[in-house]
Amino acid sequence: MTFQEEIKRRRTFAIISHPDAGKTTLTEKLLLFGGAIHIAGAVKSNKIKKTATSDWMEIEKQRGISVATSVMGFEYRDYKINILDTPGHQDFAEDTFRTLTAVDSVIIVIDTAKGVETQTRKLMQVCRMRNTPVMVFVNKMDREGKEPFDLLDEIESELGIAVRPLSWPINMGVGFKGVYNIYKKSLDLYTPNKQVVSESIAFNDLSNKELEKHIGENNAAKLREDIELIEGVYEPFDVNTYLDGSLAPVFFGSALNNFGVKELLDCFVEIAPSPRAVEATERVVKPEENNFSGFIFKIHANMDPNHRSCIAFVKICSGKFERNVNYKHIRHNKLMKFSSPTAFMAQKKETVDEAFAGDIIGLPDTGTFKIGDSLTAGEEIHFKGLPSFSPEMFKYIENADPLKSKQLNKGIDQLMDEGVAQLFVNQYNGRKIIGTVGQLQFEVIQYRLLHEYNAQCKWEPISLYKACWIESDNAEELEQFKKRKFQYMAKDKEGRDVFLADSGYVLQMAQSDFKNIRFHFTSEF
Repeated sequence: MTFQEEIKRRRTFAIISHPDAGKTTLTEKLLLFGGAIHIAGAVKSNKIKKTATSDWMEIEKQRGISVATSVMGFEYRDYKINILDTPGHQDFAEDTFRTLTAVDSVIIVIDTAKGVETQTRKLMQVCRMRNTPVMVFVNKMDREGKEPFDLLDEIESELGIAVRPLSWPINMGVGFKGVYNIYKKSLDLYTPNKQVVSESIAFNDLSNKELEKHIGENNAAKLREDIELIEGVYEPFDVNTYLDGSLAPVFFGSALNNFGVKELLDCFVEIAPSPRAVEATERVVKPEENNFSGFIFKIHANMDPNHRSCIAFVKICSGKFERNVNYKHIRHNKLMKFSSPTAFMAQKKETVDEAFAGDIIGLPDTGTFKIGDSLTAGEEIHFKGLPSFSPEMFKYIENADPLKSKQLNKGIDQLMDEGVAQLFVNQYNGRKIIGTVGQLQFEVIQYRLLHEYNAQCKWEPISLYKACWIESDNAEELEQFKKRKFQYMAKDKEGRDVFLADSGYVLQMAQSDFKNIRFHFTSEF
């Protein structure tokens, strides 16, 4: 297979949704079709002592939620598919935002009963910023929910994107009979079974009386009416409108019962984009260029609890990556070679000799990488668009076991490199402050420090409103500001100046008193 063909057959996408819409379950079922797993681990089920394949951290298994993005690759038909399963919980939104910079398209999962929820809206905004192509999977059709046409209207108005159904449900809840696949012109009948794929019947002509035999008279009449309405109301499906991010194809099904998932996957591999060009500060990088380039979008500590190692996830933007070849680390301006790059199937990983644009690989990291770092075959390229946002919650972190301070410091360092939360060191008293976007992250940090680093921490309250990065061309004024606000000045992990405002009023006054100082609410400036 030629180099160009390898790139064209790649599909790298993220699955996003509000918590509990069934995102991780959908990931499981997609892996089932790819032959990557042979039995779907029913998440939160006690009968099968398996948790979701993509939730592999101990805390995820206990709580039944995803707290870190996991990467899984598998082959399906002639395509190489890379799925990134993201945390739905808003406390981990930052991890998800960064993940969206590394994918070429997105599948949004929506719960039929709840419709579009807050977290879905936020994530959609990030997709709109980058014109990422979006596909929608309406999940849980085997339960009672909103009327499909009402849902489509809601998706259009709430997410600001035109929709076009490519499959249509036949009834819902207890009376759910299956879906009619508009894209493939086939009838997919529903048999509720979590492990077996349902049968599909080719059905080109809905006026055929055979339809009644399969789904009954009332359902057949309703289906004919609905499809006629769809053809009348919605424009015919156009792949290019989907690819430029202004039209979302919609599929219906039940991920838990493995229904409607294959239809989604079959259509997805055919129409989803292969790797797209990526914007760097210097120029636009195209996937089919010969020279390798890529960026780190995520760092994960302790993927293997037996080895205290970090792994940096690299999205390959162009060319081909090869094992044991020298590549340039742009920020450090030095050459590095990697003897054991890995590809992932959740936590199972295998060493790879080569990988192509669109793939995501893991590189062992001993502290050399930061989120946003660029790696190239030699050219100076800086990829952009991986900000840290100003945290909304703050706590002092203290050592609860004086004998383990070394372990605690190492744990804090590695977890902060992951971008789970941010570390600020107060200049006034030298105390460490952790800033997060949600309460749950504090629990995750405490849990992981104890279980992965054998270090105990305790939290102490601190009342802060916002952390802002400050800079100025007027060195004198900057110095004056830092002296006046000495108690509220801190350094972040990069050694940059951060002002910790304790109220909105104080921040406003500081901005009006010091006109020449720029206050930033993301770390990218």
